Amino acid sequence: MTFEGLIPKIQKSMLAKDVEAMQPHIRAFVERAVVFTNCPDCDGTRLNEGARSSRIGALNIADASAMQITDLAEWLRGLSEPSVAPLLAALQHTLDSFVEIGLGYLSLDRPAGTLSGGESQRVKMIRHLGSALTDVTYVFDEPSIGLHPHDIQRMNDLLLRLRDKGNTVLVVEHKPEIIAIADHVVDLGPGAGSTGGEICYEGSVTGLRESDTVTGRHLDDRATLKDEVRRATGHIEVRGATAHNVRDVDVDIPLGVLCVVTGVAGSGKSSLIHGSVSPRPGVVAIDQAAIRGSRRSNPATYTGLLDPIRKAFAKANGVKPALFSPNSEGACPTCKGAGVIYSDLGLMAGVATRCDDCEGRRFQAEVLEYRLGERNIGEVLAMSVATAEEFFREGPARIPAAHKILSRLRDVGLGYVRLGQPLTTLSGGERQRLKLAAQMADKAEVYVLDEPTTGLHLADVQNLLGMLDRLVDAGRSVIVIEHHQAVMAHADWIIDLGPGAGHGGGRVVFEGTPAELVEARSTLTGEHLAHYVAEGVEPAIG
Repeated sequence: MTFEGLIPKIQKSMLAKDVEAMQPHIRAFVERAVVFTNCPDCDGTRLNEGARSSRIGALNIADASAMQITDLAEWLRGLSEPSVAPLLAALQHTLDSFVEIGLGYLSLDRPAGTLSGGESQRVKMIRHLGSALTDVTYVFDEPSIGLHPHDIQRMNDLLLRLRDKGNTVLVVEHKPEIIAIADHVVDLGPGAGSTGGEICYEGSVTGLRESDTVTGRHLDDRATLKDEVRRATGHIEVRGATAHNVRDVDVDIPLGVLCVVTGVAGSGKSSLIHGSVSPRPGVVAIDQAAIRGSRRSNPATYTGLLDPIRKAFAKANGVKPALFSPNSEGACPTCKGAGVIYSDLGLMAGVATRCDDCEGRRFQAEVLEYRLGERNIGEVLAMSVATAEEFFREGPARIPAAHKILSRLRDVGLGYVRLGQPLTTLSGGERQRLKLAAQMADKAEVYVLDEPTTGLHLADVQNLLGMLDRLVDAGRSVIVIEHHQAVMAHADWIIDLGPGAGHGGGRVVFEGTPAELVEARSTLTGEHLAHYVAEGVEPAIG
C-alpha cells in the first residue's frame, strides 16, 4: 500500500485548508503551530511579476482591485482609450451598480467568504441589474439583511426597477418598509412550524392592514422611546481602535445597559465592536458566522438539551442514558441513528430515503418502548420547542434544566422548531438565534449580538426585546449591532457610526439616548428613527 507521508499529510490537512472551516480542536492546534503570512514576493496579491509590472498610469491590477469601489469608479471615469471603450463602459456600469446598491465601500479583492449574508445577496443582484432580459422571475430571500433603513430605500428602488423592466419580482421579507412597496402580498401562517403553512391573506398592502392576520395586526407596530433609560454602571474604554475603515476611534461603551451600535451598511460597526470589544475576557460574542455541524446535529444536541432529557428517561426506566441518543447505543443499527439511508448514485446527486426499519425515528424498537410522561424519546424529539416547553414544565415529565433551555429557545422566536430537526434545514436567521439561545447559558458579563433580528417576524421582535431586557435586569451588559428601528428605540444608549460607508465612515457621529438622537436628527439614523417613532414625519434625506 502507498503510505501518505507526514509532510504531505500536514500540508493537505492543515496548510491548504481555511482555518475558519476547521473543527475547533484542529483549529486550536493549527493556530498554535502554524503562522500564516503574506507571500513576500507578491505581497498576497497572488499575481506573478508580469501582471504586477503592467500598469495604467501609476496603478497595476492589484492596486486597482485593492481600491474602494467608489474610488475605482472615479478613477475609471478619467480613462480615455478608444480601443477598449466598450469594455470600459461595461466595467463602469458594473462599478456604478455596486455604488448604487450600497456596496461602494467594498474593494474588488475582498474575499467572498468575508462578506455578510446581506452583502453576498446584493453582489448577486448586481449581475442582473444590467441584464437586457425581460419576463424573468427573480426570487429574493430577505434582501434587507444587514441593511440600514437608508439602504433599504435604495434596495426598494432597485426592486422596482427590475419590475418595471418587465420582470416578476418575488420577495420573501419581514420588513414593513419592503412590504409597503408590494403590488401583491401573500401572507402565510397563521402560526409557525406545524401551525403554519396556510395562505392567510392575498391581496394589496391596504387589505393586509385591514386583515386580522398576525402580519396585518403588526404591520404598523412602532416601538416607543423609553420614558426613562437605565444608567451605566461602568464603561468599556476603547482607545485608538483601528480595523478596516475604523481609524483611531475613541469611544466609551456603557455597561449595565442595553447599548445599540448602529450606522449605515459598511460604516464600521462590526469592525469596531468585534475588533475592540469581543476579544476581551468576560465577553460572549454571537456573530453571523454559520453553525458548523453535521446532518446529525439538531437543536437538542447543539443547546445541550438532550443531556437532561436522556438522564430523565434513564432514571425513569432504570436503564443507561446512552440508549436515548441516536448517536450512541440506542441508535437504529440499519441507518446508524440517522433516520434515513443515503445512497450515492455516482454521477447523479445522492438520494436520502427514510429508513424502513425505524421508520425515520432513528432508535431501536426496544428503546422506543421506554417512556417518560407517556412519551417515548422519538416522540419527544419530534416535538416543537413550544410543545416541549409545556411538556417538561410540570407533571411526571418535569425537567427544570430542560425547561430553562426551551424557554430561551422560545424567547428568541424558535418555538416552532422541532427538537430533532437537522441543523442543515435551518435558515441563517434561525441558526443565529439558536446560537444566541445556546450562549445565553454562559455566565458572561457582557453579550455582543450582531443583528439578532435577522429573519424575525414583526411579532417576534417584541419577544426578543423582552429577553434582552431580562438579561440587562439580571446585571448583564448587552451590546447589539443592529439596524432595526424597534431595537434602536428600545435602547438605553446609542452609538451611531458614519456618516457614510467605507472610508466615508468609521467615525462616531453620535453618542447618547434614543430620545436625544431623535431630537437632534443630525445623522441618517436620527432622521429614520424620528420618522419611525412619529409616523408621518418624513425623513429629510436625499
